Amino acid sequence: MTEKVFATAKELKQGKYVLIDDIPCRIVEIESSKPGKHGAAKMRITAIGVFEGQKKTLLTPGDADVDVPIIDRKNVQIMSVSGSTAQVMDSRTYEIYDINIPPELIANAAPGKEAEILESMGKRMMERIR
Repeated sequence: MTEKVFATAKELKQGKYVLIDDIPCRIVEIESSKPGKHGAAKMRITAIGVFEGQKKTLLTPGDADVDVPIIDRKNVQIMSVSGSTAQVMDSRTYEIYDINIPPELIANAAPGKEAEILESMGKRMMERIR
């Protein structure tokens, strides 16, 4: 399974994902300059890391290739909760694994509930609980 695909920088939009320093990031702002006398338009892409939350900036020509991560959204069922960690089971593959619960979701976490997980580049994060 491939973890990333290629796209040109000018195809990117706000809210989409891009790979900056091998970190999957969600784009929050795109600035582009006009093409100059000796080259293509430059693009400054500002993005926030999906898993770590740090701000990243990518400066690239508009016609350059950039990496776009493949991000899977999965539904899982919470099997048990222990502190800030939940044991969950994937609804499709029946794989069972442990995942950290974000502080804002701990109050809702309970066995039997469904949660939505983001998975990319070997990392997983719980996004919400239904």
